[in-house]
Amino acid sequence: QRVCKRLATVALRGTLPARFTRSGLFSAFSTSSSQQRVSRIPKKDVVTVTEAAAQRIKALLENKKDSKVAGVRLGVKTRGCNGLSFVLGYQEEGKGDKFDEKVSAHGVDVYIDSKAVFYIVGTKMDWIEDDLRAEFTFDNPNAKGQCGCGESFNV
Repeated sequence: QRVCKRLATVALRGTLPARFTRSGLFSAFSTSSSQQRVSRIPKKDVVTVTEAAAQRIKALLENKKDSKVAGVRLGVKTRGCNGLSFVLGYQEEGKGDKFDEKVSAHGVDVYIDSKAVFYIVGTKMDWIEDDLRAEFTFDNPNAKGQCGCGESFNV
C-alpha cells in the first residue's frame, strides 16, 4: 500500500510517465486481450542438419534439373523389421501440408512432414561417407530400439 500511495503521490506531481497516472496506475504491467506475448526463448529446430549433410543436400539439389524443387522432405513410414523408417524425397515449391515444419540450416531447406514431427523431434541428420558406405544417418534420441542393420526404429 505504501508503494501505491507513493506512486500516486508522485504521479499527481507529474514526475512519472503518463501510463502511471491515477486513472491508469500500473497499466503498464497488465496485458489486454489485444496484446500478444512474445517469447524471448528462441525456437529450436525439429531436426539438426550438420554441415556435411547440408553439402550433400546442396549437391543433390544442383543435380536435380527441376526448378520447382525447394529442398528435401523428411518423413517416416511404417516399414522395416522394427516399425518406422526414415524417408527422404524432394519438396516442390507450394506443395505440402500447411503444418509441415521447415528447417533452414547451412543454406539448405529441409521440410519435415507434420505426421513425423513427434517421432523425430531432436534428431541429428548427418552425411557419412567412408570406404564401405555413403549415406544419411539419423541420430534419433526418441528411438527406443532399432533393427540390426539400422534401417528402422521404434519409439
